[in-house]
Amino acid sequence: MNIERRSLLKGLALGGIAGAAMGASSLSLGKAILGGRAQALPTLVLVKGDAGAAFLEGVRHSPMARHADALHSDLGLDFILALQRRLDSGQPQRIIGLVDDASAALVLDLARSSGARIHWLGQHSVGAAGSRHQVLSAERAHACALQLGRQLQACGGGFDLTAQRQQGQRSLNLAAAPRGGDASAQWAATLGHSLAGLGGTDIAPAPRIAQRHPALAGHFVSFSIEA
Repeated sequence: MNIERRSLLKGLALGGIAGAAMGASSLSLGKAILGGRAQALPTLVLVKGDAGAAFLEGVRHSPMARHADALHSDLGLDFILALQRRLDSGQPQRIIGLVDDASAALVLDLARSSGARIHWLGQHSVGAAGSRHQVLSAERAHACALQLGRQLQACGGGFDLTAQRQQGQRSLNLAAAPRGGDASAQWAATLGHSLAGLGGTDIAPAPRIAQRHPALAGHFVSFSIEA
C-alpha cells in the first residue's frame, strides 16, 4: 500500500506533526522538532522485530550510546508503564527507536503528552521492489538523512528517500533504480548508528551486519525524542 495514502500513526503523520510544531497552539507537542547543542544524554532504545534488532546493533556501535538501555515495544500495559516512568522521571534523556506503526503511534502519543521534543521522525516502507523513506527532522538531525541516503545507494536496491526540515521545506530527495541489491537490513543498522550519535563528533562508519540479520519487508517508523 502506498505509504502516502495510509492513515499512519493515527493522525501523527509527518505533515500533521510539522503543522503542529509550527502552530501557535501546539503546546501539547512540547516544543517538538527542536534543534540545539548535542549532549551525551542517557539513551533508551525502543525496538521491535528483525528491523529493531538490526537498528539496535547499529546503536551499540556508537560511542554515545554503547551503554544504552533497550526496551522491546508492544501494546501491553507493562511496556506503557515502563515508558511512562522514563518520560516522567525528570531526567534529561534521549529515546530513539525503530518499531512498527502501532507501537510508534503509542510512543509518540506518550511523548507528546509529556512535552518531549521530537528531533527526527521517519516512515519506512520496504518491499521486493525496493524501499521508500519519508523523514521530518530538525536541523541538527539532517546529517542522519544524508547518511541513510548514502547507505541506500551503496546497497544497490531500489529506493526513494525524501527528507524535510522542520519548516516544511524539502531539503533532500534521492532515488535510484535497483542495481541487483536486495531489501537488506543494513539501512536499519546505519540508521540506528546515526541516530545514536546524533550531534556527536564520531565519524566511524556504521557496522556492516552482512548476513547476521534477515532482509526486511513491511512498514516501520523511526524516531529520536529528547525528554
